[in-house]
Amino acid sequence: MSDMTLPRTARYDHLTHIRATRPEEIERAAARRQRRGLPGEGERLLIIAADHPARGSLGVRDRPLAMASRPDLLDRLQTALARPGVAGILASPDVLEDLLLLGALEEKLAFGSMNRGGLQGSVFELDDRFTGFDAAAIDAMRLDGGKMLCRIDPADHATVTTLESCAHAVTDLARRRLLAMVEPFWAARTEAGVLRNDLSPEAVIRSISVAQALGTTSAYTWLKIPAVAEMERVMAATTLPALLLGGDPPDIDAAYADWDRALRLPGVRGLVIGRALLYPPDDDVAAAVDGAAALVREVRS
Repeated sequence: MSDMTLPRTARYDHLTHIRATRPEEIERAAARRQRRGLPGEGERLLIIAADHPARGSLGVRDRPLAMASRPDLLDRLQTALARPGVAGILASPDVLEDLLLLGALEEKLAFGSMNRGGLQGSVFELDDRFTGFDAAAIDAMRLDGGKMLCRIDPADHATVTTLESCAHAVTDLARRRLLAMVEPFWAARTEAGVLRNDLSPEAVIRSISVAQALGTTSAYTWLKIPAVAEMERVMAATTLPALLLGGDPPDIDAAYADWDRALRLPGVRGLVIGRALLYPPDDDVAAAVDGAAALVREVRS
């Protein structure tokens, strides 16, 4: 891992140098990485999410370009990954490759983000094409699985293409015995044309019902879903393992309370949280991650 006491430019200049002169080092770093297994009996996971920039989503609360600096993001990710109780990371290829070169993924789970084509705020946002990892690359890099966003808008023809693409990805991952992490939302555009996810229990249940049936098998499928009202009823819609997503909550204390309640349900296997922990209101990444890890530990005990 890079020396965090060095100036930021010195810590990360060598990443550009390696990419320019020895790009094969990325493949070598992936080949020698020490992996950890998937969760055992009763184990809950805390996964850090860092695939937002690949979809043009750089804002956190009132900071529209909070995630724009790659050195700053890498600093925060290394701090988070080094905290006790953090099981791994979910990220796009560029971020995972930087972290591999930094040696920050040893004995961590690593999930590759697959469809980042539905850029935030674009007219084609629901045409969520697979522009990131595919199953073959995830397997070749010895990652633990792939994550896909699956937004469903019955009024938008692009939805069916996304559903088909996600189904193929689930099948391709399962053939390799790799985990498929599916993040479904029932969505619709406002009168102003802004795409919004419906977070009512009924909408989340509908999205789960569609997502869990994608692909030729659900044996390796996990769900990534929001913590919403009536989570007992939501989780009754599936027998698949589920991870709770973090999003960008306006009230972090309320979010922690929601995660705590939902983690106590038997089908919930942990948290996948990015911006809420990497860019907390007080900017203390270590404390924010430790707080989330404490929730996970408390449930496990």
